[in-house]
Amino acid sequence: MNQVYLDNASTTQLRDDVIEVMTDVLKNNFGNPSSTYSTGRSAKAIIESSRKQIAKLLNAGSQEILFVSSATEGNNWILTNAVKQLKVQRIITSKIEHHAVLNTVLELQNRYGVEVEFVRLLSDANVDLAHLEELLSDQKPTLVSLMYVNNETGNILDIERVGAMCKEYKAYFHSDTVQAMGKLPIDLQTIPVDFIVGTAHKFHGPKGIGFVYHRKGTTLKPLFFGGSQEKGVRAGTESTHQIAGLAKALQLAYENLNTEREYILSLRKYLIEQLEQNFPNFKINGDTHGIYNIINVQLPFAESITATILFSLDMKGIAVSRGSACQSGSLLPSHVLEQILPKEEINKPSLRISLSHFNTQEDMDVLINALKQF
Repeated sequence: MNQVYLDNASTTQLRDDVIEVMTDVLKNNFGNPSSTYSTGRSAKAIIESSRKQIAKLLNAGSQEILFVSSATEGNNWILTNAVKQLKVQRIITSKIEHHAVLNTVLELQNRYGVEVEFVRLLSDANVDLAHLEELLSDQKPTLVSLMYVNNETGNILDIERVGAMCKEYKAYFHSDTVQAMGKLPIDLQTIPVDFIVGTAHKFHGPKGIGFVYHRKGTTLKPLFFGGSQEKGVRAGTESTHQIAGLAKALQLAYENLNTEREYILSLRKYLIEQLEQNFPNFKINGDTHGIYNIINVQLPFAESITATILFSLDMKGIAVSRGSACQSGSLLPSHVLEQILPKEEINKPSLRISLSHFNTQEDMDVLINALKQF
């Protein structure tokens, strides 16, 4: 049975070119990058070349890019550092952030007593920027943490406006850019953001590798301790092949951005047309003008189907999700949908369908035909 994979917001298939780059490094550049002999130096050179490549793609300085194991580690690091080193007394965030941010913020509140305020959401699940400004007007040492693209609805934050607002009120600004990285242009010379994170497996690179951007002049102290890797602030032997794969994946994502975006948009348009024809009472959860590769749909089915719909689709070879993969084992409703849907709609069957350039129109037909059987 051929699998129809429609969960690209969870993770993505590696590009062949990325696999080739990683395989070459594994075979030929296996040395420890901290070693001073030639095998180690060649591995170190790959890491620094990758760092420069990522920095160039984002219009940042290479010294502002640090490698981590995941975006979760990166978010934990940035948020903890803000409280312990930057001495922020308040974190402003939203209740629809990824749990890598939400759970970290709540732990920092419990552990250090930092004040946490949640910005309101509009009816389309976008952040209420007027309320954000109202919160910021009460000036105190603050970090704002708002994701660029929501991983469940695809809503896009007006990151330039939020950054300008934070700058005006002298607040630090951190954005989880995991779902935007490689899909939207990111120019860190024009976006006034202090910290962002990215992870390779969201843009057709390997799992287990990500990076943190911290604007020059902002202090990052180690989250854990050991050797002097990553300029002495992130201990642990670097994974050279994963770093090389990350850089190659990001390069290809931006080289192919326009053509792949247009192709994925055509698939999205076709999918919506088919949903309209076959399920005229379906509803899009969130902003209908969100990022092009994510669509969260509420289906006009009985609530009794909600608990089994993913299993039933899986049995037909179709991979989709109800929300973040980090909660896939939970029977509880998505924390994002709980915030944006009326109570009477929360338990209705909703699917997050997320596309990539590997998908086809035939995949959309297979999904629609499967849904018609419910």
